[in-house]
Amino acid sequence: MEKLFSYGTLQLENVQRDTFGRVLTGNKDRLEKYVISKIKITDPKVIESSGTDIHPILECTGNETDFVEGTLFEVTDEDLISADEYEVDDYKRAEVTFKSGKTGFVYLKNEQ
Repeated sequence: MEKLFSYGTLQLENVQRDTFGRVLTGNKDRLEKYVISKIKITDPKVIESSGTDIHPILECTGNETDFVEGTLFEVTDEDLISADEYEVDDYKRAEVTFKSGKTGFVYLKNEQ
């Protein structure tokens, strides 16, 4: 199983059911040196699933005192593909290490 960190709408049960066909299991964790910003989503399917067009997005600050709390879910490779389809082009998936020492994937701001 892979690990996927959610700090936003992927923590919502209705989004998980729409995206993965089930509710995910996971544990609380923290990603250090990041903060949450907001972006406006225009994808109608994502807006319908999440219930909002304003979504959080992670930005790296490098600042030791910044952190974002969320949930580190256990997912399959197929789940990662589904998550990639849910996330819009403003996001990119990256592998990082969390406060717990576990590694996993997270969606960060895509600096195109």
